[in-house]
Amino acid sequence: MKLDLKLYRGYVNDQELVVFGHLFKSWAPDKYRLDRKGIKHTSAIIHKFRIKPLSNYELHLCFKGKEWKTKTMEDGYFRFTVPFEEELESGWHQYEVVAKMEDKFGIIEKGELLKPYDSQLGIISDIDDTFLISHSNSFFKKLYVMLSKNVNRRKVFDDVVDHYKALSKAGQDSEESSNSFFFVSSSEWNLYDFIVEFADMHDLPKAVIKLKKIKTGISDFIKTGRGNHDHKFQKVKDIISFYPNLEYVLLGDDSQQDVHIYERICKTYPANVKSIYIRQTGKEQKEEVSEILNNIESLDVSTCYFKDSEQAIKHSKKLEII
Repeated sequence: MKLDLKLYRGYVNDQELVVFGHLFKSWAPDKYRLDRKGIKHTSAIIHKFRIKPLSNYELHLCFKGKEWKTKTMEDGYFRFTVPFEEELESGWHQYEVVAKMEDKFGIIEKGELLKPYDSQLGIISDIDDTFLISHSNSFFKKLYVMLSKNVNRRKVFDDVVDHYKALSKAGQDSEESSNSFFFVSSSEWNLYDFIVEFADMHDLPKAVIKLKKIKTGISDFIKTGRGNHDHKFQKVKDIISFYPNLEYVLLGDDSQQDVHIYERICKTYPANVKSIYIRQTGKEQKEEVSEILNNIESLDVSTCYFKDSEQAIKHSKKLEII
């Protein structure tokens, strides 16, 4: 049997290391090219959701001379959360995961994990309609865009890259160092490679990416990005509790539940959120969103409900974040 092992960007603090990924039978979702045109692109996207994860397979994580063992979950997902107190310089480091087979053959893949640079700031951003134009307000339009436009034809909002780059470098005085970025989305792990490639193409800051439970069939594909968004709250919560000494800038949009999630985060971590940015996706601002942002302001968190990233940049400058 052929195996395919997909690793995602992990992260580490002074006590603990977190690495995660999926194990598949045959092809992983990233084996289908993202730059094809027309029906070939549509077919590639659909194939990303027709995958066969492998459950209860043994995996070994190797990093800096240490080794740990775990097994995959039912959906092929695995996560190593292990103690790690060794000295480690800031930046991106390579790790290795080995999937072992009963006949002694297996597969080895290399991934990257982040040890944050010294900073006061962490940035957590949604993806769809926050920096990637996705039309989440309209189910059919979102599906049409996903199936008909390849990675080269998808667009970012004007000035969003300038804003993210400025946030990445805020308070840093060396060329190499940057603030840590995390992209958290209701898109599924099936679309991980699309997000990485899109972010690289548009020169967005390199980020740890956290997505929703993988989907394994066409009926699941139709529901992509929909349903319960509580996983997003949990993932943002995980990041803040893992790096509790940072203040965070949270970025989202008004097409789904971002403002509700960020309000809960502010109530849970009253000392950790510096500012919240919510992009307006429709022609008018939503009254409910404005009301929630007013409530967040009463918790001493600065908020910005903006149509264009230029407004968000002005707000960040006024707050002296950038």
